Amino acid sequence: MSEREDAADVQELDVTVWVGKRGIEAVTDELEEQLDNEAAVKVKFLRSSRARADTESLAEELAAAVGGTVAGVRGHTAVIRT
Repeated sequence: MSEREDAADVQELDVTVWVGKRGIEAVTDELEEQLDNEAAVKVKFLRSSRARADTESLAEELAAAVGGTVAGVRGHTAVIRT
């Protein structure tokens, strides 16, 4: 798959994990489960989750917690891959 096709696939993903005031610890199990079934998962970081860090830092921390990598961050949304 080319980078262009890969980027298009990422754009079409729906957000399926929302990180809120309870932080990334509250969603790690759900994200791990989704990554068992999907190659990539789109995660939205709500305002309440960004009080202590920026989106990029939170995405890296969440990806590390589930053994994944950050495929990209745009605005307050990140894509995490296995």
